[in-house]
Formats: sequence, C-alpha cells, structure tokens
Amino acid sequence: MYHKILIPLENSAADRAILQHIKPLAKLTGASLLLMHVADGWVARNFERLNLAESEEMKTDRAYLESVANDLRAEGFEVDHVLAMGEPSDEIVKFTRKHKVDLIAMSTHGHRFISDLLYGSTADKVRHLVDVPVLLLKARA
Repeated sequence: MYHKILIPLENSAADRAILQHIKPLAKLTGASLLLMHVADGWVARNFERLNLAESEEMKTDRAYLESVANDLRAEGFEVDHVLAMGEPSDEIVKFTRKHKVDLIAMSTHGHRFISDLLYGSTADKVRHLVDVPVLLLKARA
C-alpha cells in the first residue's frame, strides 16, 4: 500500500500532531518516512544562485529535522530527511515526483495570513499538483 510517506514539517506544534497521526499507519504498512522542511527565507531562496552561507534559521531547521528523525529511528522507523530551499509547495511537489512518494501527510492551519487568502495555502497547492494521495490534518490551536 504505502512504501514512502513524505511528511513536510514546519518546526511547530503541528508537527507533533501529524507525526502522531501517521506513525500507526507507517507501522501498519511498513512504510519509510521522509521528513522534509522547506526553508523559504531570503537566504534559502537565493542560497545557490548567490553562493551564500547557511543562515542561522537554516542551521536551526536542519538540527530540528535531524532531531525528529533520530527520535523516530529510536522508535523503530526507517527515516530519511531533507532540508529543501525555496517555495514550499514547489519543493514538496518536486521531491514527491523525484522520490516516488506514495503518500504526503501534512498539517494545515486554515487561512492565517493574507497571503494564504490571496495566493492559496501550501497544502492546497500541493494537493492540486501531485498524483498521490495527500492526507491533511488540521492543526489545532
């Protein structure tokens, strides 16, 4: 059924909710977990083009991903992680296609910012651009 489950993380409380929700499914199916965070600050968006050094935010994001991955490995899960850079929806879609992901599991917030209202949320963009199931879990405040 599912072999690779992509879980985009935000480094927020919503991450715990989606991880707790998806762990039983991963155990049941024997799926590996692919954790992803997309750094989308100015440095991240211009990192390669301008040959920049990692920002403190990117270093913090990388350490967070490694910590979550290690915790999941300690629970017996097969886990890989990646820190991508750029527009979150674009990077999630590219990663999904490149790594033959079977399921994307992500949290949603509803419309919190004016940009979500004007341009749409990351989850909404992702679900319209991929050909795999997308499990959306509304984050509780």
